[in-house]
Amino acid sequence: MTPKYQFERRYVGPIEAVIMDWAGTTVDFGSMAPIRAFQRLFAEEGMPISEAEARGPMGTEKREHIRQLCAHPRIRDAWKEVKGEYPTEADIDRMYDDFVPLQIDAIAQTAELIPGLTEALEWMRANEIRIGGNTGYASTMIEGLLARAAEQGYTPDSNVCATEVPKGRPYPHMSLKNAMDLGVQHLCACIKIDDTLTGIEEGLNAGMWTIGVAVSGNEVGMSLEDWQALSTEEQELRRSAAYQRMIGSGAHYVIDSIADVIPCLEDIAARLAMGEKP
Repeated sequence: MTPKYQFERRYVGPIEAVIMDWAGTTVDFGSMAPIRAFQRLFAEEGMPISEAEARGPMGTEKREHIRQLCAHPRIRDAWKEVKGEYPTEADIDRMYDDFVPLQIDAIAQTAELIPGLTEALEWMRANEIRIGGNTGYASTMIEGLLARAAEQGYTPDSNVCATEVPKGRPYPHMSLKNAMDLGVQHLCACIKIDDTLTGIEEGLNAGMWTIGVAVSGNEVGMSLEDWQALSTEEQELRRSAAYQRMIGSGAHYVIDSIADVIPCLEDIAARLAMGEKP
């Protein structure tokens, strides 16, 4: 009897690309810019929203973010109480137009690189890894951010905004466009780093390794100064809760901030060399 065999093709090469989110991952510790803009937007409509409410849809394209906030039961009911009817598509369109300048202003105030990014970039460059950035921001919002990041030494080889693809997160379109722009051949040799659960889902849907950033981004949601002012016990409580949410999202690795990413990259490189896949 002739034996039957099944062969499996395995990639055993190096990391080809790392694709990183912006706010909360590479710049803007605490991902404060979107929150400030959303809270200001809804306050100007006569219905203030909490920071927790504003953070709920974080990572999505910003018009979709506004839509989801308007669909939030408390906000939706407050809207009707103030305006006499529930928010409409026309309201969402108008609010998005109002939001854009608010977001541009907030981004300009929070464009500092997160500590540790420069060292991570040096490691990636030394290992000939291509670098991509993507964001839920619209392309009209980030001209100042790109310029300010470049002044500090960060210019990704590819950058993709949610408005440049058919669908934003959690769809994989942005990461896939990054991969195409970067000339990637193997998606299993790419890594998506993000501070939002929907951003991790984006990377998983693209067939990439994922690294969740728990402390510097949306899950803890505090500026570096406020984080450092917490007691060690309070930091650990918030860190633990954020790690659990990130692990629950399916992230392959979870770290505090981009400052801790190099050991993860080294481990993924070793796993790829043994033929492992995400």
